[in-house]
Amino acid sequence: MHIYQLETKGRDAMINIDHPVQKAVEDLGIKDGIVTVYCPHSTAGVTINESDDPAVQKDIIRRLNDLVPLNLEYGHAEGNSDAHIKAALIGSSVQVPVVKGQIRLGRWQAIYFCEFDGPRKREIWIK
Repeated sequence: MHIYQLETKGRDAMINIDHPVQKAVEDLGIKDGIVTVYCPHSTAGVTINESDDPAVQKDIIRRLNDLVPLNLEYGHAEGNSDAHIKAALIGSSVQVPVVKGQIRLGRWQAIYFCEFDGPRKREIWIK
């Protein structure tokens, strides 16, 4: 297993992690199969979405914030229930095919780490 560490800068972010995932595939010697990208945090997630237009990531974060606002009344004492809900909606893992040592995504796709409770130091587990 490969562990990729990153540090997020803001409360919400979508960070393209294609390059670290590809590097992990190479380091792990995966030639053909499936790579799993897993987020071990309950206030962040991983997804695959469009990479061509950065407005898409901004739109996703904006609409998640509309659906699950920070300032609603929640029972969770830490004040980050919105982040837990957004992470549950996005999900904690994705699987990507590997062919001839290369991750295979659709033409406009990328793998994104999604931060909902930053800034923080985070990890992504890749296997």
